[in-house]
Amino acid sequence: MNHSSVTPITEDDIADFLVNTPGFFERHAELLSAVTISSPHGQRAVSLQERQAEMLREKIKGLEHRVMDMVRHGHENTAITHKIHQWSRELLAVQDVAELPQAVEQGIHRLFDVPQVALRLWGTAGMHADAPFTHGASEDVRSFASSLTMPFCGPNLGFEATAWLPQAGQAQSLALLPLRRGAIDSADEPAFGLLVLGSPDPHRFEATMGTDYLARIAELASAGLTRLL
Repeated sequence: MNHSSVTPITEDDIADFLVNTPGFFERHAELLSAVTISSPHGQRAVSLQERQAEMLREKIKGLEHRVMDMVRHGHENTAITHKIHQWSRELLAVQDVAELPQAVEQGIHRLFDVPQVALRLWGTAGMHADAPFTHGASEDVRSFASSLTMPFCGPNLGFEATAWLPQAGQAQSLALLPLRRGAIDSADEPAFGLLVLGSPDPHRFEATMGTDYLARIAELASAGLTRLL
């Protein structure tokens, strides 16, 4: 017999056999305690049964952490939703439309703990055309705002609109929210304003963060501020 033609059994072959033969350890139960492997928690050797128990404990611990994270995120989302509801009520209660920009800024600052907030509008009606909130929005800023179809979050890279913030030099991270009629992602609808949120915390507004709530804030602010157009 030519032994060189026999294909050697690999570890994968053994693993496949054990996976596809669930009755093996039932017929050879003594192997569960007889076979020992190294423990990841030290140099000692443990049985297959003990190692399986350790793996299950680690899996349960991981699941517990995930559940705790889900509960925490659920509480945070509930709190944010409540704040958005309260902010919306405050905006609806504003009777003098000229006070809406300030109400938007102050509400975000107070309810959402955003250190710095500023906005500018353009294309406003004649009686509001020279209001303070219409000054300082160059053509470049207007084009940039119209190009945004979702909130921009990231480090302060020296955007022109950052200068609108009361203490622009302290803003390490920004959220830039375009203001337009309808949904924030309506690319065919030009922006009529830009809302700037600034924080000294470089991680407050990160490029990888979710922007669903920021998009809602932008759309709600836009819906209220259209009364000035």
